[in-house]
Amino acid sequence: MKRSPELTPLSHDHHQALYVAMLLKRAATDDLDAPLKAFLDFAEATGEPHFRIEEEILLPGWLAATAGDRTMAAAMAARVAAEHLEIRTETRLLRSGGGTIERLHALGALLESHVRFEERELFPLVEDSLDAEAIRELGAEIAAAEG
Repeated sequence: MKRSPELTPLSHDHHQALYVAMLLKRAATDDLDAPLKAFLDFAEATGEPHFRIEEEILLPGWLAATAGDRTMAAAMAARVAAEHLEIRTETRLLRSGGGTIERLHALGALLESHVRFEERELFPLVEDSLDAEAIRELGAEIAAAEG
């Protein structure tokens, strides 16, 4: 699916996240260090800034511009925030030496599922529910935060 230019920077982050998720899901017992390092590097450089942009710009901007009943939008935003919290918690545990093969595989599956939800459900809904001016404004805020 073609992504709007305004959300493309976030989709690029998602592409990186899917690569790291694949590494985590393929991690082998005799080599946890490489996928763990790849994830932790991603989490610091890309993941955490990406989460902040979604939580502080994308989701509030979308909800504010959504006319009428925001129940579904609020539920989707709550899911995103809950999954971000779960990923942050796992990141903290991994940083403190809690890296097991089971934990890496589970985190890989969670990260992949999270990205797929955003790309297949959340982003299309955001794009469809906002008018051109609202998505342009949101895109400008995202670009400034990414810059």
